[in-house]
Amino acid sequence: MATVQNNTISLGTDSLGKLLARYSIPAIIAMASSSLYHIIDSIFIGHGVGGAAISGMAVTLPIMNIASAFGAMVGVGAAARISIRLGEGNKRAAEDILGNAVLLNLTLGVGIMLIFLFFLDPILLFFSGGEASAETLDYARRFMRIIMFGNIITHLYLGLNEQLRASGYPRKAMYIMLLSMALCTVLNPLFIFGFGWGIEGSALATVIAQTVALSVQIHHYTSKRSFLRFRGRSLRFKMPIIKAIISIGMAPFLLNVCASLVTRFMNTALLRYGGTGEFDVVSAATFDGNVGDVYVGAYGIMNRVILLFIMVGQGFNQGMQPIVGYNYVRNNMGALSRCSNIQSLLPRVSRPSPSLSAFSSPRRLPQPSSTRTTASPTKLWSTL
Repeated sequence: MATVQNNTISLGTDSLGKLLARYSIPAIIAMASSSLYHIIDSIFIGHGVGGAAISGMAVTLPIMNIASAFGAMVGVGAAARISIRLGEGNKRAAEDILGNAVLLNLTLGVGIMLIFLFFLDPILLFFSGGEASAETLDYARRFMRIIMFGNIITHLYLGLNEQLRASGYPRKAMYIMLLSMALCTVLNPLFIFGFGWGIEGSALATVIAQTVALSVQIHHYTSKRSFLRFRGRSLRFKMPIIKAIISIGMAPFLLNVCASLVTRFMNTALLRYGGTGEFDVVSAATFDGNVGDVYVGAYGIMNRVILLFIMVGQGFNQGMQPIVGYNYVRNNMGALSRCSNIQSLLPRVSRPSPSLSAFSSPRRLPQPSSTRTTASPTKLWSTL
């Protein structure tokens, strides 16, 4: 008979330093590798397809963020609830949350796929402000059609990875994400350069890699060795669970939507006014074509670089979430207080360099007040 081990027990017994090393480091590695892949993906597309394809992908960025916002809502909300239920020792309730998260991701994935596919052209026009060239929009359309067909897979893959970490398997969650990134890195040049499939090849590589990763996750959740498993009784909609998931997941959902709208306005401004300024690097007067597309492409590349720094903080938070949820329900205020102190250091540790921050503000960055009392990193880590 297969032995089932409850890996979450250590969340209430091990020291915070060990838990953060076990949970946050794999999450940081996974998120950083994901961001690095997006940078490498841009290099492949830029060399294999062209600059207009880079601009097309930049136009699709806010659309993909909105689609992923729904996945984040379900993934983060369900993972937090699973941590709380496991902290209570209620395995059955945790499996009910897992099952409802899968059903909710399937429902949202299908709905978003149908809406975006049926109204793709108006959506692209809206997020480009009607200013992008026909070539850029064509690349964006061809890319999004394939990505949207794989939207259900993306939702399930990202959501189940969050729940995998919450149920006590942070390393496996990291390995699965690294597997997806490695497959993408191999398939992208093969499809773009080898088969000549262009931007569709890049989109197809992403969907195939996520499908393989999802199959590994499904195998985990159907294995008798896994602590949390798919159960027939859990694969039924239960409104109290759905409301609980959404109530926690609404915060990351709104953050993603707001970020998408900001990117949309930036894209529109760059498409409309890029190259018209006196000191612009590329001038509309001397450029043969739509110079705004060049600025949108450059902005898209810059976003991917900055995302690398943001993902470090996001990975840290993802690793800390199971620790906080588990200890919260057990009323372990000491662990929660130390988590809060460590998280206060995060803006200083994972902040982008001043050269990157300068993109968002021409003024000098404000320095921390000398009167503010914050524990030093050395002192905090010595207490873990």
